[in-house]
Amino acid sequence: MQYRTIIRILGLLVALFSVTMLPPALVSLIYRDGGGLPFVIAFVFNLIAGLLIWYPNRFHKADLRAREGFLIVVFFWLVLGSFGALPFLFSTTPQIGVADAFFESFSGLTTTGATVLTGLDFLPKALQFYRQQLQWLGGMGIIVLAVAILPILGVGGMQLYRAEIPGPMKDSKMTPRIADTAKHLWYIYVVLTTLCAVSYWLAGMNVFDAITHSFSTIAIGGFSTHDASMGYFDSSAVNLVCVVFLLISAANFSLHYAAVTNRSIKQYIRDPEFKTFLYIQAFLVLLCWWTLVGESTYESNLTSLDQALFQSVSMSTTAGFTTSNFAVWPLFLPILLIFSSFIGGCASSTGGGLKVVRVLLLFKQGLRELNRLVHPKAIFSIKLGQKALPDRVVEAVWGFFSAYTLVFIIIMLALVGCGLDNVTAFTATAACLNNLGPGLGEVSANYASVGDGAKWILMIAMVFGRLEVFTLLVLFTPAFWRS
Repeated sequence: MQYRTIIRILGLLVALFSVTMLPPALVSLIYRDGGGLPFVIAFVFNLIAGLLIWYPNRFHKADLRAREGFLIVVFFWLVLGSFGALPFLFSTTPQIGVADAFFESFSGLTTTGATVLTGLDFLPKALQFYRQQLQWLGGMGIIVLAVAILPILGVGGMQLYRAEIPGPMKDSKMTPRIADTAKHLWYIYVVLTTLCAVSYWLAGMNVFDAITHSFSTIAIGGFSTHDASMGYFDSSAVNLVCVVFLLISAANFSLHYAAVTNRSIKQYIRDPEFKTFLYIQAFLVLLCWWTLVGESTYESNLTSLDQALFQSVSMSTTAGFTTSNFAVWPLFLPILLIFSSFIGGCASSTGGGLKVVRVLLLFKQGLRELNRLVHPKAIFSIKLGQKALPDRVVEAVWGFFSAYTLVFIIIMLALVGCGLDNVTAFTATAACLNNLGPGLGEVSANYASVGDGAKWILMIAMVFGRLEVFTLLVLFTPAFWRS
């Protein structure tokens, strides 16, 4: 294990992360809210810490193997989440405890969107901006950004990319060189963010809200600068913009790249995962609308459609934006929407959850087993589109699902042990492991009432969800540490 090489890279990435403290400080100057000092202090602290970590190891530049790549990614998210908590700790408005500061930082970076803060409308603009920026950086993954702009990582960049990029098919690259792949991902990400911000502005948001909400929308994060989330704007146009860009961001980013380079939308039409994703979204919207109309929850059918469309897409893509308290919706809808977050977005998107392609493959595998019961001697293959998949891929999906289920049960039991009721423990685990944010029970609005012990457990769940379980779980296997 190339430990000193790992430490050198971590130092560089922490130093790089220090730069992200400057935009909130600039926002503070623009709005004169007096909230810039914590970010200046955090910038200096992060920069010095990063350089101190890097300097003694600056000449250690060995090539990275898969094990080093996984270790760097896990350590970096843990270190980054910790350094990201500094502005919250240094802030005097509001004053935040240690557990709350770390929770807010990890929730932002992992794009979970669970918050312990209240009175968001009255926070300094710098802190509002920083929370949204954390989600934007975490959406695509700052590791991918680092691979794109830090050629000093050399050939080991592929190992970082494989460990960081979401989805079950991590070895697929859009371009021959990994740095080019990462750059193209970020080009698409930045363009979508810009288009989203302009669309929000045209829909009626002010410039600050348009920019900050575009950050959390494209990242499918769910943070807002208002306690009422998207309900603050009370606008069907804003809701529609949010829905459109959530659907775009929940699609596989390689499809966006193919559509741009080929100047054709055929890639979307042909992709079985994307089509399944749209079918799921349509089913959820129609079911929610039908139920809301049947229960006369809102005054008109059009309002019911607006609410059903927004909440269904927001929850199922794991964004977690809200326009109303969906927890008080009738019948089974709140539980249905929580369960929809288990599916999440497509592979290689900014969404959380199991990912649509994995759920699709699990479904196909279930059908294959049923067919084998009827025809024991027949040979059935699982196809994704027109391509037959090797059994190794299906085995990996089953392995992921088993590990996910085990982690879910352990975290939920730990939360129950911390004193949370069953509904709160179940939905909080689902919300954090799926990087969703809001749950039911005590965590339907925020996590302020949750004890510090439970918050630390939920932070672990967020990291597990962001790194899709295996990346973190592999560190606990004895084989990983054998030379």
